[in-house]
Order: sequence, then structure tokens, then C-alpha cells
Amino acid sequence: MLQEGIVGQQEMVVTEKDTAEALKSGTLKVLATPAMIAFIEETAWKSVAPELEEGCATVGTSLNVKHMSATPVGMKVFCQTRLVEIEGRRLMFHVEVSDEKGNVGGGTHERFIVQSDKFQKKADDKLYQ
Repeated sequence: MLQEGIVGQQEMVVTEKDTAEALKSGTLKVLATPAMIAFIEETAWKSVAPELEEGCATVGTSLNVKHMSATPVGMKVFCQTRLVEIEGRRLMFHVEVSDEKGNVGGGTHERFIVQSDKFQKKADDKLYQ
């Protein structure tokens, strides 16, 4: 059952493909903000997926996060999300990211519950309009 308080946790090791240089968000070989955001989104959706009705998924709609510390290639990064609000189909998460040396970033992330087939069809129909 979907309820406030659900926690998601994941860890990863920063690789070359996760860097600002590789993702073209900068020139340095450190965890890129887009990679951190993808990590946050993955942690959040995976945390609630087992509680959704069959045929449903969540889609990210908003992020308000700060990336406050650089993480080098080879270091572990940890993400924790907590579902703090449910309003109809809207889900709000508090998110925190850290590495082996401390805080990396955090903020809030909003997702919406959708019917997977209906959502995909609407997106695909854009090809033919």
C-alpha cells in the first residue's frame, strides 16, 4: 500500500560515464549534476514501484535540488529518498545524496502516478500529429 514514509536507498560508484565531462554538463571528471538527478529519480521511482497498482508507473515532473559537493570517479555515492506527501496521484519526496566524505546534495522531487499504457500511447501519438 502506498503511504507516506516509504524510504528508498541506493548506492553507486562514480564512473567515467557519470562525469560532467562525459555528460557535457561541464569539463571536469566529477559526478555530473544530470547523473545525480538521474540517480535521485531512479531511487524514488524504485522505492514506490512495488506499491503501485498493476499497470501503473510514476513519472518525474519536478526537481528542486542543490548539488553542493564534487565527487570524483571511483568514489561511492549514496541516495536516500523519503515519500513525504501523497496528494491524489502526486507524490513528493525529500531526497539526500552523499558520498564517502559527506553531503553532496539534496532537496525535493515530485512524481505523478500514471497508467503506463495510456501515458506511452499519448507520447507515441505525438509522432503522428
